[in-house]
Amino acid sequence: MKRFLVLSIVVALLLCVSNVQAGDMLQIKGSDTLINLVQRLSEVYMQKNPGKYISVTGGGSGTGIAAIINGKCDIANASRLMKPKEVEQASKGGVNVKRVVVAMDGLSVITNANNPVNLTVDQIGKIYRSEVSDWSEVGGKGGKITLYGRQSNSGTFVFFRDAILKGEYAGTMRRMNGNAQIVEAVKQDKTGIGYVGVGYVKKAKGLNIVKVAAREGAPYSSPLNSEDVKSGTYPIARPLNQYVNGTPMGAVADFIAFELSDEGQKIVEEEGFFLLPQEYVDFNKKSVGL
Repeated sequence: MKRFLVLSIVVALLLCVSNVQAGDMLQIKGSDTLINLVQRLSEVYMQKNPGKYISVTGGGSGTGIAAIINGKCDIANASRLMKPKEVEQASKGGVNVKRVVVAMDGLSVITNANNPVNLTVDQIGKIYRSEVSDWSEVGGKGGKITLYGRQSNSGTFVFFRDAILKGEYAGTMRRMNGNAQIVEAVKQDKTGIGYVGVGYVKKAKGLNIVKVAAREGAPYSSPLNSEDVKSGTYPIARPLNQYVNGTPMGAVADFIAFELSDEGQKIVEEEGFFLLPQEYVDFNKKSVGL
């Protein structure tokens, strides 16, 4: 949050001092999972390119996708895929959305450090549907489970619901504004469980990062294992995306090329996420030529 405030203030001051017009600044909106990473990428890019300005704001993947559809941003950050109805809406408005994958995420299920449980995908789904309500039912320390999750404009909310729950969240789930809020809540709640991007847990203390098995009897794997995430062995791995209008050109193409460069991907790792496997390197070249 401090980084976001400082970056916003610096950009605002630079605009005032240099009389930069709004059209001269890249606007990036969307995913809370991606915001810290893309802010850091923007900071380094602006240091290397004096006179280039980038504004990065959050609000959730849905906010970013709506903004690219409505022409309110240059790049939309999204931790989920666009829905068919969103692609159709964009097309009707003359927006030709193109997808870029910028990093890999091991979406992490977390519990309090005092409750070091490991879970299957099926157990996680049952917990978040409230079909399992006490930790003793899944090998944890006893106590009524407290659910923490995201709000519905979050791409992580949608991805987790569709990929893991395959149903609706329990009405008792506490809907938080962002990853950082979930981390802090679970740290303080001995019966809590939450889900966050891996970049938010690598350096966090007071948490148990749950090892997850795809099914009963399958091996458990950790979202901290880069090879398991990149290969898909970790069952809640996902690509983190950006959407643009048409084949990127000019400043948009230049910034995306930086994100995908060796230097940009090093920053991806420094921020706690994972490098792109060859599958997505090839995808990006086919999608946007970068």
